[in-house]
Amino acid sequence: MALLEVTAVSKHFEGVQALKSVSFELRSGEVHALVGENGAGKSTLIKIITGAEKADSGTLRVDGHTVAHNSPAVAHSLGIAAVYQQPALFPDLTVAENIAFALESAGVWRRIDWGARDQLARELLDRAGTDLSPRRLVHTLSMPEQQIVEIAKAIGARAKILILDEPTASLTEREVERLFRVIRALRESGAGIVYISHRLEEIAAIADRVTVLRDGQTVATRDLGGIEPAELIRLMVGRDVHAIFPKREVPIGDIVLETRDLSCRSSGIHDINISVRAGEILGLAGLVGAGRTQLAETLFGLTSADGGEILLRGRRVHISSPADAIGLKIGYLPEDRRRHGVVLEMPVAANATLASLGAVSRRGLIDAAEERRMARRYVDRLRIKAHSIHAEAGSLSGGNQQKVALARWLAILPEVLILDEPTQGVDIGSKSEIHQLMVDLAARGLAIVMISSELPEILGMSDRIAVMRNGTIAGILPCADATQEKILALALGHE
Repeated sequence: MALLEVTAVSKHFEGVQALKSVSFELRSGEVHALVGENGAGKSTLIKIITGAEKADSGTLRVDGHTVAHNSPAVAHSLGIAAVYQQPALFPDLTVAENIAFALESAGVWRRIDWGARDQLARELLDRAGTDLSPRRLVHTLSMPEQQIVEIAKAIGARAKILILDEPTASLTEREVERLFRVIRALRESGAGIVYISHRLEEIAAIADRVTVLRDGQTVATRDLGGIEPAELIRLMVGRDVHAIFPKREVPIGDIVLETRDLSCRSSGIHDINISVRAGEILGLAGLVGAGRTQLAETLFGLTSADGGEILLRGRRVHISSPADAIGLKIGYLPEDRRRHGVVLEMPVAANATLASLGAVSRRGLIDAAEERRMARRYVDRLRIKAHSIHAEAGSLSGGNQQKVALARWLAILPEVLILDEPTQGVDIGSKSEIHQLMVDLAARGLAIVMISSELPEILGMSDRIAVMRNGTIAGILPCADATQEKILALALGHE
């Protein structure tokens, strides 16, 4: 008997058919991957399972019993818990208090046993594979640590159906392996885990079965042992994707950007020597904390260098602010698009022109017609899927938000483009489109610096690969000679 059964569920939102007769099954002791492009219906299905949304039609069963009127409280009582990419914790409370808030049900007027509360939190955190102090304030925790706290809450609630939504998006390789150990332990205890991820290599490593959604419909459910990655991609996007990494040779020109012994004490980077040529994609690899993002922020003026030189086309330049960088035709797409890449509450048009206000202004006032014209040009060029250029950026899928953020920097007509994790958290189809766009930009003569934690992306899209360790360059490899083993050896200091 299935632990969870979703049968012929449909859901309609304001003219959009989000789900159309979707069926899904989760067994006890199973990790079941749920995959599909952004907008395929995964989030809507999860909201229905957790009671956050009500289905228009279809049935939901838990342990063989029909759930007639689901709600978050009902789902919690049935042992359903979800851990989202952005944890929902109280930042000014301690870890123990957050766990207690989710688990304790006694009245307000009672005496709290603080010792017992801390002891329970320690036990749950230990089962979740961490030695976090229960007395840490949540706002001092990293995103991975907050996710672990959410998992500890689910363990404490004796969740038998655990939904993990992009759980590894901000985790290091070591943290991913620790999470996988926790997932395996939960599976062995009889829990069922719904695992949502765009990272197909992770799905192959942890899942037993996979269900593919496309355009709000169930396309297929397969055992992981019986499906090749290429077939899974075809099911997700509805077409063959022969080249997720469509790198092609383009003419390589003169050096556009160069650093000589570049250092910034406040960022922890030192003695950086790199160069990027017109038409070249320089991959920047390394472990989390190696200094890749800090180097990007220094090149863009978010932090000021206090040693060494930055040269553009052989001329020494001083970059002390993003305004300086933009004036020098340097664009920077940051890692966290929701916090720094786009302004979620602003329209697509305003987001796309935010870095080039001078081009859409007249006498200090925004020329609305010119703003619309420029925005439409980049929406069409990047194939951004939005109902309107006046739609809020927050209403778009992750891949389309990333394209809007990219449009902002293309609008300044850059000579250097720094991309920090450009495809993190986007679906396979959007990833392929962004990679193709990178190649097209390189072919037009842009010098591109691409930071990525995904070694296949680094190997598949780079002309040369600079590996960082402890705030400096550990080595530079031509792509023809590079392997995952060589990159990791440099990153770990095992040359």
